[in-house]
Amino acid sequence: MNIPGQKSAIQNPQPKILLIDPPFYRFFNYYNRYFPLGLSYLSSTLKKAGHQVTIYDADCNKNSKGMDYTRLPEKYRVYLKELRNPENPIIKEISETFIKYQPDVVGVTVMTPKAASAFTIASLAKKFNRNCRVVFGGPHATLKADEILKNAKDVDFVINGEGETALLELVNALAAGSVHPGAIQGVSYRDGDKIVHHAAKKFIDNLDNLPFPDRETLLGLDTYTSEDMGLLMGSRGCPYSCSYCATQIWTRKVRYRSLPNILEEIRRVHHRYGTRQFTFKDDSFTVNRKRVLEFCDRLMTEGVKINWDCNTRVDLVDPELLKTMKKAGCNSIKVGIESGSERILKLMDKGITLERTQEAARLFREAGIHWTAYFMMGIPTETKEDVRKTLDLLYKIKPSFASIGVYEPFPGTKLFDVGVEHGLVNRGMLYEDFFTRIPSDYYLKDVNRRVDTMNCGDFAALENEVKDAFHNYNKGIMRIFERAKARSSVYLHNPRIFFSDIEKFLGWV
Repeated sequence: MNIPGQKSAIQNPQPKILLIDPPFYRFFNYYNRYFPLGLSYLSSTLKKAGHQVTIYDADCNKNSKGMDYTRLPEKYRVYLKELRNPENPIIKEISETFIKYQPDVVGVTVMTPKAASAFTIASLAKKFNRNCRVVFGGPHATLKADEILKNAKDVDFVINGEGETALLELVNALAAGSVHPGAIQGVSYRDGDKIVHHAAKKFIDNLDNLPFPDRETLLGLDTYTSEDMGLLMGSRGCPYSCSYCATQIWTRKVRYRSLPNILEEIRRVHHRYGTRQFTFKDDSFTVNRKRVLEFCDRLMTEGVKINWDCNTRVDLVDPELLKTMKKAGCNSIKVGIESGSERILKLMDKGITLERTQEAARLFREAGIHWTAYFMMGIPTETKEDVRKTLDLLYKIKPSFASIGVYEPFPGTKLFDVGVEHGLVNRGMLYEDFFTRIPSDYYLKDVNRRVDTMNCGDFAALENEVKDAFHNYNKGIMRIFERAKARSSVYLHNPRIFFSDIEKFLGWV
């Protein structure tokens, strides 16, 4: 491999590749649902080309107990402490995995909260073998390639955008013993003291050309439940431009897999893992109403008897659509409500109104579909009055389940720039900052000043009050009954999932 200015160290025509999802929830003993879908797509693409690949989900927790994600930031200091503890069993496991599988290339997917964990993996990989090539990809890597390569000397390459084609070309070049950086779009690297970026490759238009996600290569395959195996992606891209969301870095054009392609994957997963409950990870599943109706019709006419859940928006549902979805097995829908303040919704570029939110809540109830509402607080310029409007809205719309989180300034979003303008957010971070600040404080200019409308103490008190209110709301007996009812068909076919849900609930309360 000829990295600019460096002699090749990989002479193996078939380098061993280890793809890693960094540990995060596992440090707190929290549940982390599903398998790493993105890495599995990378693996199937590499394997189709003849490469040796192993997927290591280092965040897969066999004995998890925690479920109250609204309180998760309270545990972040444990994460930072244990990342620097060489005797931590998770850290030791990572090193042992390197020794066992002897990778020539390590690929790491990076979400912003997991950045410190990803950097730790890079360091351990180089400690294992200085000639092992470390490649970062994922949302944070795409947004902060320059920052990563300036700060993290153990990272050799960063993939920008969709990774399947770019990573395959990079691995092929490494396997051939040389790299011509100009020929690999979507790859960033260091060339001496200079950092070189090549524009991301064109998005994959025909998603049917991608092989199905490689679930079989997952280490510890038997630790996943049948429901974990049911994660699907029917489309890529989102046509909306919410100011808190970084998905706009991929594309606002929605690209779809064909329905026969999706149904074939469902059948294979059901046959192989006995999966009855599937989850669509699409940003807004019902953005194409006609397609969803056709999908539901094919499920019913072709006798594909499954349950499934999805994400959507309050302005993308109607009575006929919801009725058909439920009939076809949809038993849960997740929607982003975000705020009870019209002013904050406009700042978020959400494109919805409180009136439409209340109408959608009525439609969900009438359709008898379990639905989860996601809310947010701590937005720049948000006042106590705005937050109280959010709490009021919760009690008005009465979702089956509700979750609230404090806004975290993610790079690449419009709200991140708003935070910079209001003196709340720094555009960059140093390497050490990721290990000395808890993830919820990343990129904040002053960790004691999250919003510009109240002091730290007042905001902390308000946060505790609101999170307690949400927790108590979810503990209501009707909320528990609604969830159990929605999943009754799944329980009938797999009683183990019922007992697992009971255990999760006990861990949450």
